[in-house]
Amino acid sequence: MSKAIGIDLGTTNSCVAVIEGGHIVIIPNDKGSRTTPSVVAFTKSGERLVGEAAVRQAAVNSERTVSSIKRQMGTKWNIRVDGRTFSPQEISAMILRKLREDAEAYLGEPVKDAVITVPAYFNDIQRQATKDAGRIAGLNVLRIINEPTSAALAYGLNNESSQKIMVYDLGGGTFDVSIIEIGDGVIEVLATNGDNHLGGDDFDEKIVQYLAQEFKNRYRYDITGDRTAMQRIREAAEQAKKELSTSETAQINLPYLTQIKGNVTHFEYTLTRAKFNELTASLVERTEGPVRNALNDAGIAASELSKVLLVGGSTRIPAVQEKVRRLTGIIPSKNINPDECVAQGAAIQADTLAGHALQTVSGNGGGGILLLDVTPLSLSIETVGGVATRLVERNSTLPIHYSQVFSTAASFQRSVEIHVLQGERPMARDNKTIGKFQLNGIKLAPAGVPQIEVTFDIDANGILKVSARDLDTGREQSITITANDRMSDAEINNAIRDAEQYASQDKVRRDAITVHSEANIQANRTEYALRKVRRQISKEEKREIKASVAALRKLLVKTAPENYSAAQISDIRSAMKQLENVSFNMMRMAENAPEPGPDDDGQDDDD
Repeated sequence: MSKAIGIDLGTTNSCVAVIEGGHIVIIPNDKGSRTTPSVVAFTKSGERLVGEAAVRQAAVNSERTVSSIKRQMGTKWNIRVDGRTFSPQEISAMILRKLREDAEAYLGEPVKDAVITVPAYFNDIQRQATKDAGRIAGLNVLRIINEPTSAALAYGLNNESSQKIMVYDLGGGTFDVSIIEIGDGVIEVLATNGDNHLGGDDFDEKIVQYLAQEFKNRYRYDITGDRTAMQRIREAAEQAKKELSTSETAQINLPYLTQIKGNVTHFEYTLTRAKFNELTASLVERTEGPVRNALNDAGIAASELSKVLLVGGSTRIPAVQEKVRRLTGIIPSKNINPDECVAQGAAIQADTLAGHALQTVSGNGGGGILLLDVTPLSLSIETVGGVATRLVERNSTLPIHYSQVFSTAASFQRSVEIHVLQGERPMARDNKTIGKFQLNGIKLAPAGVPQIEVTFDIDANGILKVSARDLDTGREQSITITANDRMSDAEINNAIRDAEQYASQDKVRRDAITVHSEANIQANRTEYALRKVRRQISKEEKREIKASVAALRKLLVKTAPENYSAAQISDIRSAMKQLENVSFNMMRMAENAPEPGPDDDGQDDDD
């Protein structure tokens, strides 16, 4: 049975893990790193770069580089590159495909099944978009689970004594706080709250805007219109933020940052932790509301918490840790890795769903742990007067099956529109529309007489399906919710085909670079060996070898390696094989032959 992997698809960095030999293993990428930057770039030669390779070229290719795509999931955002439009799902799929390929390289076998994590406060459309991205990447998404729940699973695997914990998850782009109860093999989410637009990116942006203003004050020049310079400032800001987690000051040094009236301008600045705290104080304060709301919804006081787990790289910021301590009265625990624990929990859930039996330190099988997650936002339908009539309260335990009977607002209606909403506001217009559908064929009757049963089903992924039935006629209609922000099945299938086609093209490109290098090496070695033994072989043999080398070199210069077709690669391989055949005996002779002299050009006197 093939392995199932756990993926933390992050705003800034992503991480993939697997269970091997009863242990959680973080899978390194092809650069040996345990996390991969969630960055995608399109080069002008048509290549797509993901991860470190995309980050390295961002400053000189900022317009064709995409980062923090997670913040756009479930929206109509897109990027147009070389005549093609890419949705957030497709960009995320490129990251997921890279993680999948790294996992396959590590495991030495194909990988199809995965559990992918999302912020607890993601709505239905954002969850569906994440699942669609997984499908486009060629993954069978076993489950979508909430990031704080996943972190709690990683923690609770070997800490099953009864306790209530808070997971404070401040990542690159989102903030979640969950109150979770662990005990008797059950991990139950009591409440969750958060902010989908609060994270490390916002801390970086505060530094970026401050440095841009400092540059303007110093040089009387507005640098914000220079995309390349701003990208360099953004990279420096992120690095400074990280340094200030362990140091009181961070040195920012940006030589050759821009030109002002033809003069090259350098920029240096020393950022202190005190100034950083001042710039970002409002962001730290924004985490207080969700923390208090989650505690209130769970019906517990902070003093009842046994532990606070910090998740997400942004929780390394000292001011954040101090804020958590002041809010809860508890020194946050640091016994889990904030960058890796979410992927670890996802791997545990993936292993369980794949039917394996992970063994905990205490000897209990991982499959014995029951996850009880919740829906983060209330679900409603719009009724007369634009009121959002709530059917499912936030923090209801998943999965959910709920039905309610409604009727018509006007006499003799033949159809009714059902407007499905997500959010906490009393009026429909103030909540998020996640779908609309028409129920047709209603029996003609005065207003209020038809009986229309609306059923909400929320699965373990937190994804909603809505159906409706006319109780008067007994007819049941299957209703599929559609929303403009979702991809249709046809769009998903097209994206899958495109991703597979690109993967094929990418393989050709890698093969081309490899075969070009190998062919050059073989040609050079053959010519060198020929110089060593040229007086020991016949003229006919020499001519045959030289002709084969020339034929190979002709193929190598015909087209640039990045433009090789599969047929050209095949031709080069054939030419290499031909050269190997005609030079085999000569190469063996050359092993023991003396080195050619410095004046030996390889030409016979009678050539």
